[in-house]
Amino acid sequence: MIEFATALGLVLVIEGLLYASIPGTLKRVALQIQGLPDNALRMAGVAVVAAGVALIWIIRSISGGS
Repeated sequence: MIEFATALGLVLVIEGLLYASIPGTLKRVALQIQGLPDNALRMAGVAVVAAGVALIWIIRSISGGS
């Protein structure tokens, strides 16, 4: 549970840094996303999830974590 809370905290930190450092760019990206078809967004989401799982697996394999 501690790892989950830490991961959630890191997500919030990264997201907050983006909003603080490049708010105009994020607004433009949000407008562009509205024009994309649902399937494109869905596939992008699946790809990001897969990349995240792979990254976690690689890090845990290298560090010897469980």
